[in-house]
Amino acid sequence: MTIPTNWHELPRAAFDLETTGQDPLEARIVTASVVLVNGRGDVLQHHEWLANPGIPIPDEAANIHGVNTATASASGAPADEVAGEICAILGGMFTADIPVMAFNACYDFTVLSRECGRHSQATITSMPVIDPYILDKQMDRYRRGKRTLTALSELYGVPHDNAHTSAADVMATLGVASALAEKYPELHGDATELHHKQTGWASQQAASFQEYLRRKNPSAVIDGSWPHIPHETSVTVP
Repeated sequence: MTIPTNWHELPRAAFDLETTGQDPLEARIVTASVVLVNGRGDVLQHHEWLANPGIPIPDEAANIHGVNTATASASGAPADEVAGEICAILGGMFTADIPVMAFNACYDFTVLSRECGRHSQATITSMPVIDPYILDKQMDRYRRGKRTLTALSELYGVPHDNAHTSAADVMATLGVASALAEKYPELHGDATELHHKQTGWASQQAASFQEYLRRKNPSAVIDGSWPHIPHETSVTVP
C-alpha cells in the first residue's frame, strides 16, 4: 500500500474570516470558519464563530457577508474569546503539520494577528499555509480576468453557493486548492516546502503589481509579506 505524501491527498484544513472592512490592519472579525477534512476530502471537523467586533459594521461590509451591527451585538461572542478559540484550533493543526488552506491568506492571518494583539493574546506561527490565490497567480500568471474566490471556483468547476459567507468560502477554498493540485503537478509534494515557495512567489507578485501601479502613481507601495503582514508594517489597499 502506497502512503500518500502529497499535501492534497492528506488531512488538510481551511480557514476564512468575514470582517468589518478591507484593511487587514484595522478590520475586526465578524464571522469565522475552520474546516478539517481527511485525505479524501470528507469533513472531520467544522468550527463556526459569530463575533461581536465591538465596533459598528459598515453597511458595505454587512451587504457582503450578511451580518449587521445589531445581529453581531445581540448574538456574537466577545471578540477576544473568538480570536483565542480560532488560534487554539489553528495552532493545534499547525503543530500537527496539517496544512491550512486560506484564500488570500495574508488578509485573514493579518486580521487574526491584529485581533490577538488588541486583546494582548499570543499569536500563532502560521505554517504550513497553502493559498490558492497565490498558487493560481503563479501557475496561470497571464490569464486575464478576476482572481476572486468566486471567479476561481467557476473557472475550476468548484461549487460555491452562498459566496462571501465564511462557511461557504472555506469549502470553496478547499475545492479550488485541490483543483489546482490536480491541474499542476509541480504543486505536489510537502506542504511546508510549498509554504516556503509561496513566500517567494507572493513577494514577486507584489513587486510586479507595484511596478504596474507605479506607471500611474509613482508612490504606490504593495507589501509582499506572506502569510501575514508584520506588526510594524503599514498597508495601502489598492
